[in-house]
Amino acid sequence: MKSFYPLTMLFLFLFLFSCSKDFLKSYDTRIIGTWHITDVDRYGWGGGSNHLPFTSGTFTFYEDGKLNYTDAANNHFNGSWDIVKKQINDESVRSLQVTAVDFTNQQVKTEYYDDIQFTGTNRFKATTISGNRTYITNFRR
Repeated sequence: MKSFYPLTMLFLFLFLFSCSKDFLKSYDTRIIGTWHITDVDRYGWGGGSNHLPFTSGTFTFYEDGKLNYTDAANNHFNGSWDIVKKQINDESVRSLQVTAVDFTNQQVKTEYYDDIQFTGTNRFKATTISGNRTYITNFRR
């Protein structure tokens, strides 16, 4: 029985320290890097995703709050991002504001994601609520 306790502690120690520590980092730090939109899921009634500014493409988020976005047609946008943490009832919610501008074609794309959640080291989902419809945009490194 005495050898069981140290062996259990050893396995617990190895398990805790071999896992990714990303969950300990702030969202502002975790989002830094290049992310691809893999798909957009729609829930609820009415409308399609045609009016959404970002349904495909690649984002690169920089530490200073700037971003680059390339859409499916290979148009390049520059812009900014910001994550805001809010308390709603007893729950912490993080929202993401993204604004991107293509100065060549004079296009501006902006989105306010009501909630973002990291679902792994290399994945996060961003939720947009629009009337009776909810859109969940899935991102992957």
